[in-house]
Amino acid sequence: MVRKSVPGETLAAYTFLAPFLALLGIFALWPLGQAFWLSFHAFDLFSPPRWIGLANYRRLLTQGDFWISIKNTFVYTGVVVSAQTALALGLALLMDQQLRGKTFFRVAFFLPSVTSSVAIALIFTFLFVKTGFLNAALAWLHLDVVLRGFGLQTPVDWLGNPRTALWAIMAQNVWSTAGFFMIVFLAGLQAIPETLFEAARVDGASRRQLLWHVTLPQLRPTLFFVVTMGMIGCFQVFDQVYVMTDGGPLKATLTTAYLVYKEAFVNFNMGYACAIAFVLATIIFACTMVQKRLLGE
Repeated sequence: MVRKSVPGETLAAYTFLAPFLALLGIFALWPLGQAFWLSFHAFDLFSPPRWIGLANYRRLLTQGDFWISIKNTFVYTGVVVSAQTALALGLALLMDQQLRGKTFFRVAFFLPSVTSSVAIALIFTFLFVKTGFLNAALAWLHLDVVLRGFGLQTPVDWLGNPRTALWAIMAQNVWSTAGFFMIVFLAGLQAIPETLFEAARVDGASRRQLLWHVTLPQLRPTLFFVVTMGMIGCFQVFDQVYVMTDGGPLKATLTTAYLVYKEAFVNFNMGYACAIAFVLATIIFACTMVQKRLLGE
């Protein structure tokens, strides 16, 4: 039997919701509407907005920097999401075992995700310079010969070389985010009923079969969350690029989110920056829907 809502209860519910709805409207919906309105205007922050229709969106189709940023962002997202998801799942499976000192390792792996991203970016900037620890370690292990085999001049200026700069930022992001998603996967693993594993073992399933036919299917909702949140974060990557490379060298690390900042607060093309931001939001929404369809969640 479905209970009908009482008008007084409905009024009370909306009364309790009113503060949240007011904050949502003031700090989210209103700025979102203003940004969409500005995307159809020429606005430099110093003079009144001037209506130009779809000119900002047409400009997107012809400006090289936008397409460079889109390419870099998609490469960055594809590599980082794949790597951080695989690493996080591997760590979660390892930390789910009965290991001595696993609490310490859980905390150690999770710690980078609660550390300031700017601080981590600064640390990795010093690691990636020519005289940094990474080049010294590679030379000590005699792996600099391998780098020269790939056509890189050693010691490598990881952030100053267009061939390696984006990959260096990718490595930093994977290292700093895998720990958080490890915790998410751990929660998903511990929510799987033990009876499923016991039934599979009775049927003679090996550890590999348990992983592929029990663990991973049960982790599909968790996997959807991890992949989606990782993808959204990668599409919006900004602070690492701003701190480590400033979009260079030769635009090799120019991402779409960084281009929005550059157009808005360096070139003062606020309307054009809003148009780029809405195109980016549309891409993120479309990719999220594709993920939802692929994972069936």
